[in-house]
Amino acid sequence: MSYEVRGVVAAKKGAPVEVQTIVVPDPGPGEVLVDVQACGVCHTDLHYREGAINDEFPFLLGHEAAGTIAAVGEGVTDLAPGDYVVLAWRAPCGRCRSCRRGRPWYCFDSLNATQPMTLLDGTPLSPALGIGAFAEKTLVAAGQAVKVDPAARPEAAGLIGCGVMAGYGAAVNTGGVSRGDTVAVIGCGGVGNAAIAGASLAGARRVIAIDIDNAKLAGAERFGATHTVNSRGTDPIEAVRELTGGFGVDVAIDAVGRPETYKQAFYMRDHAGIMVQVGVPDPEMKIEIPLIDVFSRGGAVKSSWYGDCLPTRDFPILIDQYLSGRLDLGGFVSETIALEQVEQAFTKMHHGQVLRSVVVL
Repeated sequence: MSYEVRGVVAAKKGAPVEVQTIVVPDPGPGEVLVDVQACGVCHTDLHYREGAINDEFPFLLGHEAAGTIAAVGEGVTDLAPGDYVVLAWRAPCGRCRSCRRGRPWYCFDSLNATQPMTLLDGTPLSPALGIGAFAEKTLVAAGQAVKVDPAARPEAAGLIGCGVMAGYGAAVNTGGVSRGDTVAVIGCGGVGNAAIAGASLAGARRVIAIDIDNAKLAGAERFGATHTVNSRGTDPIEAVRELTGGFGVDVAIDAVGRPETYKQAFYMRDHAGIMVQVGVPDPEMKIEIPLIDVFSRGGAVKSSWYGDCLPTRDFPILIDQYLSGRLDLGGFVSETIALEQVEQAFTKMHHGQVLRSVVVL
């Protein structure tokens, strides 16, 4: 059996997305069928539309989603129809060299559904990040569906599937922020604010938000920023040093992903501090830093892959923090929209008018 449902498709590079009828098969071995309830509009979806990820058009967009299990395939024993889940784009395989070494958050062979979803004419779709959740139903590997508390509103819960987890994990998992640390976060979009929230929840005594937009800086305070710096007219490195007794921060997080913000994060660290890059750069971007500075400053320079998260461990924790009022997931939701409004949401996102537009089905 298969299902004909509506989904948002990017048919060719740079063209506006369209809502089309797509065909989703029943789950096969190790797969689950999910009734999508909500899915956030993420920059990665726009990157797919622009051909910046790969050229495997047409794409079924959407990946930051929550919903319920509609059906399970053969061999799936830990999920059942009706279970409330958040979808993850990393599902550790348990077999690769990273998983075998006890580092499943770096899994190099993450699982996806093996059956294709298609257009009505049979053309296979490439689901964004192996999910494709701008659709009424989607098919994923069972390991991509993580059970969470059903009390969490889907438009908020789905956001931990990508942007919130990436930022929160950059601070807590990759950066290892702990009680008493000082932290700077460059870029106060969805990922940056999630990093601010993660640092605050981890016990950082000072969390410095840096952006060029005063409205975004004001919003960062909602998520736990103790100080703000507008870097449009101020040197952020000097500002951070002034706020830290002249030393710099213990952890600096670049949530933008540009050469200039990377260097700012690198140099605003204290000696032996940690710098984390979580903002995704353009493939053509390059940086140049004197090697003696890399050596003499010590510490660590890291990139954060999906917040170095283990979804089955981290998603339920974030949901519990949300339900207890400690993590303001609802604060990331700027608006709720229909499938037909995804293209307009891309425009708003590009111009920095929203933290997250969320499709609600």
